[in-house]
Amino acid sequence: MPLDKSNLFSIGDVAKLFNLSTGTLRHYETLGLITPEYTDPDTGYRYYSVRQFEPLNTVRYLRMLDMPLGSIGDFLQNRDVDVIEQKLRRQKDEIVEKQRELAVIERKINSRLRMISDARSTPLDVIEVKTLPPCRLVWVEKPLSISDPFDMEMPIRKLDSAHETAVFLGKVGVGISCENLLGERFDKYDCIFLILDEDEDFEGAKCVPETKCVSLRYCGSHREAAAQYENLSRYMRENGLSPAGFSREVTMIDFGITCDPEKFVTEISIPVTEK
Repeated sequence: MPLDKSNLFSIGDVAKLFNLSTGTLRHYETLGLITPEYTDPDTGYRYYSVRQFEPLNTVRYLRMLDMPLGSIGDFLQNRDVDVIEQKLRRQKDEIVEKQRELAVIERKINSRLRMISDARSTPLDVIEVKTLPPCRLVWVEKPLSISDPFDMEMPIRKLDSAHETAVFLGKVGVGISCENLLGERFDKYDCIFLILDEDEDFEGAKCVPETKCVSLRYCGSHREAAAQYENLSRYMRENGLSPAGFSREVTMIDFGITCDPEKFVTEISIPVTEK
């Protein structure tokens, strides 16, 4: 006896009714979530009845709440008020955690956008005295000789391996000790440091207080820094200032975000005190 298909809906019709793709419906079938009322053994065409509409509505609602398909499948096998309440509360907790993570990502994006905007709009080759705000730093105290930006990679990876969630792009700097600044030895660095965001926790982090510095931004990277240190040193001598701590040299725009060296911007800041 031929099948009466007058009360059945093709997979295409159901896809349109529920604003889904036929591929999604087939995926739901593979997972055991929604089984068609009838599958033609000769053609493989799938047909649905209104009996599948209720569980399909449930699947769409829970997917809208971003509940995993596996969890939805568990519920469909054991539909109960206590079960759905437990799953919704668990899903709510996960959403709250995702919101927290997204807020952190948003702060990082805003911070990076501010740095890029600041770097692109600031005057270059202008020395100024300014006060750097308090910050937290983690550093590797190790003499370095940087002739190429990639010379920094191994020390950075050591920092990276100590904290898998830290974001290093645009926040790693190098420094010259106060002793070497006083001796005008600008050919190598004494440390690599990481500038922490306010929401980052890192073992060994140290708080650096508000600091009066002479500061200079220039087009270039660490390779061109020695000449800029000489300019800063000359400025300090002429204005009765003396180095009072290790320098902070940070590439605000470098090969990490552009291939054009003409767009590189590096900032050097040296803590100072009056002689």
